[in-house]
Amino acid sequence: MNGKLPYEVPTEMREFAERSVEQARKAFDGFIGAAQKAVDSAHGSAESARANTQEATRKAIAYAENNVAAAFDFAQKLVKSKDLTEVMQHQSEFLKSQMAAFQDQLKDVGAAAQEAAAKAAETVSKATKGGR
Repeated sequence: MNGKLPYEVPTEMREFAERSVEQARKAFDGFIGAAQKAVDSAHGSAESARANTQEATRKAIAYAENNVAAAFDFAQKLVKSKDLTEVMQHQSEFLKSQMAAFQDQLKDVGAAAQEAAAKAAETVSKATKGGR
């Protein structure tokens, strides 16, 4: 047994799947553009808190954009796969890359949270010393 399935995806089905993935990608790109514009136009009352929130939101949108782009790339590879072995290879590569991206994102979020907490503590410290 050679491990390959004797089934081939019809060309029309593959083309339909590719068009569907591309349309979904375009729709998502439009959504991301609108979300970024909304973040850019958001205003807060406290400048420091607003800046931290805005930066965190931008990062979250960037993470989502990168993760969805990777998922679309993965979907594109899947619809172009010729056999089950190729599908499994793409699946393995995708999972590895997403786990690495997730770890990097967690590190970045942790560092940003620590920085925001340090700034908040400094602000509180200055406020309590100045009020005496």
